[in-house]
Amino acid sequence: MQVDKVTLQDLSVFHSEEFQSVFHHINLTLTNGGREYLRYLLAHPLESVKAIEQTQLTIQQLGSIMDQYPVSPSNGTVLVMEKFFESPINNYPSDIGIVSALVYKYLNLADYSLSKFTVEHALDFVQGMEKIAALITLDNGSIWLNQTAERIRQLLNKEMVQDMIQTNKKSLSPTTILKFAQFIRTRFKNATEELIEIHSKLDAYISLAKAAKKFHFTYPEVIETNEPCIEAEGLYHFLLEVPVSYEVKLNQSANFIFLTGANMAGKSTFIKAAGLAAYMGHIGMGVPAKKMKISRLDGILSNIQVSDNIMKGESFFFNEVQRIKKTIERISDGKKWLILIDELFKGTNQEDAVKCSTVVIEGLRKLPNALFILSTHLYEIGHQLKHYPNIQFRYFETAIQDDQLLFSYQLKEGISNDRLGYLILKREGVVQMLENL
Repeated sequence: MQVDKVTLQDLSVFHSEEFQSVFHHINLTLTNGGREYLRYLLAHPLESVKAIEQTQLTIQQLGSIMDQYPVSPSNGTVLVMEKFFESPINNYPSDIGIVSALVYKYLNLADYSLSKFTVEHALDFVQGMEKIAALITLDNGSIWLNQTAERIRQLLNKEMVQDMIQTNKKSLSPTTILKFAQFIRTRFKNATEELIEIHSKLDAYISLAKAAKKFHFTYPEVIETNEPCIEAEGLYHFLLEVPVSYEVKLNQSANFIFLTGANMAGKSTFIKAAGLAAYMGHIGMGVPAKKMKISRLDGILSNIQVSDNIMKGESFFFNEVQRIKKTIERISDGKKWLILIDELFKGTNQEDAVKCSTVVIEGLRKLPNALFILSTHLYEIGHQLKHYPNIQFRYFETAIQDDQLLFSYQLKEGISNDRLGYLILKREGVVQMLENL
């Protein structure tokens, strides 16, 4: 799936303010490596239905056993192992016995202490990885989990490693410590690094399983079809404290949602919720919806948080135009796209905005292999578009009671006619402030 940095930012998959990002909220990893691999997973949506289904199976199966998952190797153990390979240490005796081990201990006390500390963690590491291999070996398990379990066993299938697995760290002698330390440092470095990488990947996938449980995600049905579609029931934006659910249905014959409503009524949240669920589904993770069916998409593009560029002398409107131009260039390839546009052409005057928006919408709606959700504050153009059968008209209703705005955040069929800018200005006391100047 094609997705650019602008879209990832618009959907808050990653965000300059970390707390506002999807990554921050689903990052339930326990290791540094797990966190970085989770970041990688979120930045790389999958390209086939088979890959998506296998990832879903991996996450679901890890979710079923995560309560039994061993606490070791911990992040501290992994850091100790990595540090050991980087640390300069005097050579161990070529022939390690009781006497040579004791001599080494007293002549190289700091190096011996580091070796002992590392070996103790190494025992936790290999013993933990053996337990993990047994735990993730499942009947009808995902291909990746079974391959991973087999690879762990292969890497642990060395006589010295098996001795380490059977050894109690409380009964370590100086001789055993030096033998294990020498083996780890000279013959087990590559295997250790690969085992750490495996452990990081498992940590990342378990994080997705934990997030699915925490936020009540469900796993969407992703299908391979030439006709794009999205059907969602109970769709919500999981970053909201009290989310409101929506129903969405987009397909080739009804591929365009024309969305209206007052500021703060919920338009942007709805667009982001739909786009985010579609994106998460292509990662292979659960989505914030009661039920969802989606065709495998070739790309998602958004036009939500456009800004001007003072350094380049580019206006807000110019950048809006450039973003639309790039969007048209990319989605004219006949592939399946989801396009998200929030408040089209905010950066120009009303007359220009009406004309530009109408031209763009009438053009975009002709692309049958793309799905569109577009919001606008230009309600009047909706009536000019009603004769197009593939455009759906939806709006968020706002009620007024005692000069107060009441938002239901419910998605309804039709076109909004709310004109609430002055009321908001008055409610916030700006009108009175101006009158008192």
